[in-house]
Amino acid sequence: MRLDPDWLREQGDDAPLLSAVDTCLPRDRASRLGVAVSGGGDSVALLHLVWRRARYLGQQVEAVTLDHGLRPEAAAEARAVADLCARLGVRQTTLKWTGARGGNIMAAARDARYRLIADWARDRGIAPVLLGHTADDLAETFLMRLGRKAGLDGLAAMDQTFRRQGMTWSRPLLQQTRAALRAYLRRNAVDWTEDPTNDDPRYDRTRARARLAALAPLGVDADGLNETAEALRMARSALEQYTAQEAQRHVIEDRGDLLIPHGPDAGLHPEIERRLIARGLQWVAGAAYAPRRTTLANLRSALENEGPRQTAAGCLVTARAGSVLRLSREPNAVAQTRCDTREIWDGRWRLDGPHAPGLEIRALGEGVRDCPGWRDTGLPRASLMASPAVWRGDALIAAPLAGHSSDWTARIVTSFASDLLSH
Repeated sequence: MRLDPDWLREQGDDAPLLSAVDTCLPRDRASRLGVAVSGGGDSVALLHLVWRRARYLGQQVEAVTLDHGLRPEAAAEARAVADLCARLGVRQTTLKWTGARGGNIMAAARDARYRLIADWARDRGIAPVLLGHTADDLAETFLMRLGRKAGLDGLAAMDQTFRRQGMTWSRPLLQQTRAALRAYLRRNAVDWTEDPTNDDPRYDRTRARARLAALAPLGVDADGLNETAEALRMARSALEQYTAQEAQRHVIEDRGDLLIPHGPDAGLHPEIERRLIARGLQWVAGAAYAPRRTTLANLRSALENEGPRQTAAGCLVTARAGSVLRLSREPNAVAQTRCDTREIWDGRWRLDGPHAPGLEIRALGEGVRDCPGWRDTGLPRASLMASPAVWRGDALIAAPLAGHSSDWTARIVTSFASDLLSH
């Protein structure tokens, strides 16, 4: 179901924004929508627009706010969102991030945001989750990534709809400007909070915003950068489709490992080979992102100059005879990874068998010595050491991939080919 055109015309200057949001959202009235609201103008405008649409169509909408604790104002901003939602009659939840603060804090906060909100949405039966990214965000991101010497993938425009943490996310305002959204809020007497970091030159996005304004006299503006980013997104999409086709033709999945043709005799364009290896490393490691170009370049150099067995991105990469790379999980990378037997282990493996209290999934590790038939499996010892096994304390109960099953089986939850197609 879509908004009625006659009703839209009655909304005056708000109609274009309401229509833009309407075309991006599910037609099914029964679907439950979630809106991530920080309290800033972009996300507050998105919430208000989605609320108006949902009220007209009789659809359910909920809001979620993440108090990341990185700024003293965050708690007050979360309370302001809760107050707005109470006035609108929208159910709102505030999540708190209490994770580690070391390393790249902004990247960790971003990852935590997606993870916590995805968990919230699953618990509430919500899909998709809506984000307030705008056309200005697109242009600023383009400039920041250009400064980091990003390639085609990095410079391509954000996808309007994407999957992450097992959840569907949507950016309905990706073609709308920040100015248009603030004008909408003023027309409708809706308050919002300006993030003080927006004016702090210590942040990359603030500097990118200033550079964008400085480039305007040269004709380099947000509209032009977004057109370029969209053209690159289409080129990236074509390359991804071709990569998926070549994966079906050339890549072999071997019980969690990947065998990928490699080198001048592989019959693959070098860029497609690079993409297959990058996405293969991402899949084997269960990582959120593919490794950087520099990581792949260093891997290639090490394979050529230091030996046919190297590690990269949490994986073991072995160059085999016949110009084939075997990508397997690095045993050390999963040595401390453990979970209940009913949970997914290392982001990829589900084990089926006689679940019972006190059992957990851990890497087989040196337990391979207790599997006398491991050589008969045909898998390398290192691959088996990084494979899932069922343990009760220090007692090995089952190692399905090493031939020690005890009624347990192990399966990959998403194949490499399916993972490529989903992207």
